[in-house]
Amino acid sequence: MKRLEFSLQGFTGAGIFIMIGLIALGYSIGSGIEKMADKDRYVTVKGLAEQEVQANKIVWPLPYNSVGNNLDELYNTVEKNKNTIIAFLQKNGITEKEIILSAPTVTDREAQSYTPENLKYRYRVESVITVVSPQVEKVIQLMNSQAELMKQGIAIGEDYRYQTQYEFTLLNDLKPQMVQEATSNARAVAQKFADDSKSKLGGIRQARQGQFTISSDPNTPQLKKIRVVTTVDYFLK
Repeated sequence: MKRLEFSLQGFTGAGIFIMIGLIALGYSIGSGIEKMADKDRYVTVKGLAEQEVQANKIVWPLPYNSVGNNLDELYNTVEKNKNTIIAFLQKNGITEKEIILSAPTVTDREAQSYTPENLKYRYRVESVITVVSPQVEKVIQLMNSQAELMKQGIAIGEDYRYQTQYEFTLLNDLKPQMVQEATSNARAVAQKFADDSKSKLGGIRQARQGQFTISSDPNTPQLKKIRVVTTVDYFLK
């Protein structure tokens, strides 16, 4: 009888350990399933950051034409006009480094496949002087003062090939601040969603930074609007 009792007691002890193990396993599985379910609960939000800045670089082409029948005389006219424009620019604060000269282009109209009747001038010379400067406001003032050149017999032409460009070159300086602002705005949206759904906002599951865009209004091209949108996934608990 004692041996049988001892055997039953051993069996009972083993059963208890097995039961405890099964309970622990069940708890672990249940906890794992709950954690997996939590990982599947997240919200995707977008955060926007915008900033308006002044262009810090301007590219202003000044195209002008000269016509004539004698190339030597035409060359002298082109040189005179070039010097007059440069003097106008430098008198108004544009430095030599900010002035770019391009080689003139000569067109022989009589050598073209189609020659207009009653052609008055055989040669036409196209020339371009380009101002590349960080003095954006000063150059804009000069653009409005081109009448001074007209008084000296020089007409600055309008050509679709030569458009004034306004640029902002300091984007890298603004990126960290704007990304931080966009991410902060995204978290505020996620927090509002969590509050409305009676959830707790967790950490970031995934974040994607959008491209920075720079745009401007045609009426005020010197003002640039910088924009970035970040997309962030937040866990919900």
